[in-house]
Amino acid sequence: MISFIGMKKRTKKSKVLYHKKKIRPQKNVKYSYYKKYKDIKEIIENRYNILIGCIILLMCILFVNLFYIQVMKTSHYQKNVDRLTQNIIEGSTAPRGRIYDRHHRLIVDNEPSKIIYYKKQQAITSQEEIQLAYEVGSLIQVDFSHLTDTNLRKFWVTKYPKKVNKKITDKEWKALEERKLTSEKINSYKLERITEEELAALTDVDREAAMIYTLMNKGYASQEKIIKKSDITDQEYAIISERSHLLKGFNTRLDWERSYPYGSTFKAMLGSVSSSDSGIPYELKDYYLAKGYSLNDRVGTSYLEYQYESLLRGTKNKYQMMADGEQKTIEKGHRGNDLVLTIDIELQRAIEQILEDELRKAKEEPNTELYNRSFVLITEPKTGEILAMAGKQIIKNGDDVKIVDYTPGITTSPVVVGSVIKGASHIVGYNTGALNIGDVRYDNCVKIAATPEKCSWKYLGRLDDITALKQSSNTYQFYTAINVGKGVYQYNQTLSLDPAAYDTYRNTFAEFGLGVKTGIDLPLESLGYKGESTVSGHLLDFSIGQYDTYTPIQLSQYIGTIANGGNRMQPYLLKEVYASDSKISLSKKIQSTEPKVLNQVNTKPEYMERVKLGFQAVLEPGGTGYNYIDSSFKPAGKTGTSQSFVDTNDDGVIDTETVTNTFAGYAPYDNPKVAFTVISPDIYHYGNNSTYQTTVNKRISQAVSQKYFEMYG
Repeated sequence: MISFIGMKKRTKKSKVLYHKKKIRPQKNVKYSYYKKYKDIKEIIENRYNILIGCIILLMCILFVNLFYIQVMKTSHYQKNVDRLTQNIIEGSTAPRGRIYDRHHRLIVDNEPSKIIYYKKQQAITSQEEIQLAYEVGSLIQVDFSHLTDTNLRKFWVTKYPKKVNKKITDKEWKALEERKLTSEKINSYKLERITEEELAALTDVDREAAMIYTLMNKGYASQEKIIKKSDITDQEYAIISERSHLLKGFNTRLDWERSYPYGSTFKAMLGSVSSSDSGIPYELKDYYLAKGYSLNDRVGTSYLEYQYESLLRGTKNKYQMMADGEQKTIEKGHRGNDLVLTIDIELQRAIEQILEDELRKAKEEPNTELYNRSFVLITEPKTGEILAMAGKQIIKNGDDVKIVDYTPGITTSPVVVGSVIKGASHIVGYNTGALNIGDVRYDNCVKIAATPEKCSWKYLGRLDDITALKQSSNTYQFYTAINVGKGVYQYNQTLSLDPAAYDTYRNTFAEFGLGVKTGIDLPLESLGYKGESTVSGHLLDFSIGQYDTYTPIQLSQYIGTIANGGNRMQPYLLKEVYASDSKISLSKKIQSTEPKVLNQVNTKPEYMERVKLGFQAVLEPGGTGYNYIDSSFKPAGKTGTSQSFVDTNDDGVIDTETVTNTFAGYAPYDNPKVAFTVISPDIYHYGNNSTYQTTVNKRISQAVSQKYFEMYG
């Protein structure tokens, strides 16, 4: 009971306390709620003001941009809209730039030619094309002598679809439906089952139409097809032009063809251009399309025309197709840039004639059955400019003799050049300490165990480094090579040489341009053959030019490097470029080729001068090159004789040993202005009854150098 009463008292007190607390919190909540409401309202108003400010700012930016675009840049964007919406078409391929020689004599030009062409229209049927072929055939004459049997059969299939379908049996049609036969197989049956009598029934009119139809469907579908481009009469040209709106897809235009005022002189190296009817060759399609060309564009396909396509290419006319069908010229095209070459075309023509004359003369001499070609290069050693480069090959079939241009072989046909490279071998010896200036050696044969003796062309006695070059001693070089290879030589004993000596030789030879690309501005250049064996005897062969092979252009760079004192100059054919938009030919030069030093031979000046003294001695009385160049011109140089092997019966087996003659020289020796390189492979051979050795390479060298000095003094 007491506990209960006590509890009641406490309960009453707690109620009073609770009542007091209850009243106080209500006042605090109301105050807090009011304060929070006021704060949120202020926050909302602030954010609203910020939002309004941002909107106003964005509107101002938008207004400024609209003003800039619609007022300030209105003409700019209007031009872009016009450009994107107008129908722009290009004219036909523009004429290419002309090509001149170093004295500005024109050697490649353009001649206008008439063209009748066809361009397939959309949705045209084969029957409509055949009808057009007959109609055009009645207006012009087209040669159909080259129409093939396959072309004629395809024409017959297209002209007589109902007749040809009857040649397919019901069983074959059913097999086609059941996919047991392909449509290609059915088409082949159609062609095969046309009888000879049905083909014979076709008249000349039919065959002419068949030829025109074949030309209409040749090549790419979107490409212009040349129907006739030669012997077009004025009447034919005019009547097709007048009826072009009726002859769907047929039209006329003026085109151009390359012409050569100097005929075949240097023509192979000038290169070729694709024809009007072929456009871009298939093998070059991806290359040219990636550069923005059209499939029917005429492009350079070989040598200089290909090498300098970007310069020679003309700019096409551009037209806007108007709503009434008329074409408005918006950009006038022009001929491509004109090139000036380093070649002297008159010197080139004379050199080519010398080669032809000497080839014919040599083929009348005994023991020349395997000789058929020679090469000549004339260059400026201080710049790398090529004044003339020619190669000729003679093809003799019984009494029929034909001489063809073999100039491309200058960069692509390596040969074993022989002793002509002994100047570079001397430099290897000097650089490595294997040879010292003035070293005296005896010209005795070298014999390695289990191999034949290696000797000079005759016993030459006591020689120093100058007379070794003058007399072209092989054994002098052999001893240098043994020293380079750190070997110890004993007669008829084994010889061990360091294989690294091959790299020593090849690295130095490369500094002269031997065994590496010369950098000539032509699309094709061979490196030559590099022997893989590292046996000791082959290093001796290497030192006298009897192992690796080199191209004529590499040998030319080599002699030029010696002539100018050690600078390997890049050979080049492009001298200058002129813009063609000038009214006066060759008046606005836009590019010149500057001589380029590819590298300097890593040797001492006194070593290079020592080699030059040796080369000077070669062309003096008693030297192997005496009278190769008239001594009045103060010449220097080196001859070479090498052994090669050829396959005489085309059975894939090398069976006959031949001799190749080379010569590389320059003049005058105290201030070289010109360098000559002459190579005649396989001029005579061993293993027959004749020991006659033609001097054709010496005669060519004499005639070529004499002609140069007649023209240049």
